[in-house]
Amino acid sequence: MHPSRLILVLAVLVSHSAFLEAADRPNIVLIFIDDLGWKDIGCYGNEFIDTPRIDQLAKEGLRFTDFYAAGAVCSPTRCAVQSGQNQARIGITAHIPGHWRPFERVITPQTTMALPLETVTVAEALRDSGYATGYIGKWHLGADARFQPQFQGYDFTAVISGPHLPGKYRVQGNPDLKPKPDQYRTDFEADLSVSFIQAERDQPFFLMLSPFAVHIPLGAMSEKVDKYQRKADDTKADLPHPVYAAMVEHCDDMVGRIVDAVADAGLEDNTMIVFTSDNGGLYRRYDYREAADDNVTSMAPLKGEKGSLHEGGVRVPLIIKYPPMTIPGSLCNEPTISYDFFPTFVDMAGGSLPQNQTIDGLSLTPLIKTPTAKLDRSALHWHYPHFHHDRPASSIRERDWKLIEYLDGTGDLELYHLATDLGETSNLTESKPGRTADLKSKLANWRTDVVVRLPLPNPNYDAERAHEWWSMRSGKPIRSDDRKRFPPTEQGL
Repeated sequence: MHPSRLILVLAVLVSHSAFLEAADRPNIVLIFIDDLGWKDIGCYGNEFIDTPRIDQLAKEGLRFTDFYAAGAVCSPTRCAVQSGQNQARIGITAHIPGHWRPFERVITPQTTMALPLETVTVAEALRDSGYATGYIGKWHLGADARFQPQFQGYDFTAVISGPHLPGKYRVQGNPDLKPKPDQYRTDFEADLSVSFIQAERDQPFFLMLSPFAVHIPLGAMSEKVDKYQRKADDTKADLPHPVYAAMVEHCDDMVGRIVDAVADAGLEDNTMIVFTSDNGGLYRRYDYREAADDNVTSMAPLKGEKGSLHEGGVRVPLIIKYPPMTIPGSLCNEPTISYDFFPTFVDMAGGSLPQNQTIDGLSLTPLIKTPTAKLDRSALHWHYPHFHHDRPASSIRERDWKLIEYLDGTGDLELYHLATDLGETSNLTESKPGRTADLKSKLANWRTDVVVRLPLPNPNYDAERAHEWWSMRSGKPIRSDDRKRFPPTEQGL
């Protein structure tokens, strides 16, 4: 072969190899819903709320049955996603700034108030791999301007604050990004996401879309609220709340717009779309003990809710669609957790994990390729040493066995066999003392290894006042009974 022809062939092969390498690195879109319960969408068994676009995503991709939020509330799980670590390592164990019950049996530890800047985030790892990075929606990993996502590896950011209805929310620090008049918040968040996808379509990108929906205060546009109010009247359904159902459908519309934007950009075959939630669903606001109209949704058959380490507080949906790998309509029953996203995304991008940072997560790539595969992991762990919808506790899941240990000074233990008791109805500590002792020991060893912060005995314990909630911001009691219940202005226009 003539030398010039050989050089040309080699150049073509190198160019083709580089093209394949780029094509093999998917765009990644992480849709991270706030407070969405495990059974709040159709493909997980909800028969009341219409979620056709999310259900279609599951039909075309992989649905996980045993996926967990790393935390029982938002900030801890967000910390885990960004860092790839169990959030107890960093100390973000409550939503920032957290709750306070000054007269309880124990004093709960102070949560870290921001994701440390020295933490290598998933965005920084992907940006180092040549990805454009974007963050849209709720951040909740530090209120100070120094700790916003633009300083944590995100090239484009639109951190949005305020509730759902038009005129009630805004983009922090960027007055040029404004919603249309009368635009619902998830519609605006979808607009920003579509613009990002269109702008970055010619290079690999990572987009994290984190809407405030479906967090309280409830608020949805009137046509959807009316639809679910009529449906509730016809079916005599007590839960979910019609406004909440409408909010979930708003999220479904948002998901549909993201999926369509990816397809319209010609990126469907090279984009991994990930849909999940930051913690379990909400049954009732934490500081209310009365008033049926405060009920939001049901986690049944799961026990507990947001703010609890029972299944209802931490088991959440996960759907992944990536056409080159996922088998349409497939299911995965392997226990997985939020901090698995970091190594998964870096693995997909062909990048490198940070050398000086512990990564607790495992890549989900083997499961995405083969849903029946198993991960080389002994157990999952949670640490939520705060009062919220339950008492301070840690927990461990080792395959089908789960132990919860309360840290409120009582020493209470609960043991469940999830394969036969998904609803955690039968505490097996007395009938399985050996299993209980084994898991309790493993949980204690994990807490030692991670150096978790633990509650301490409270010298000001007052049984008669133990139920009182105080604000971490104001240092004053929270007057729950003075607050209006889901005011009509939050129920639609």
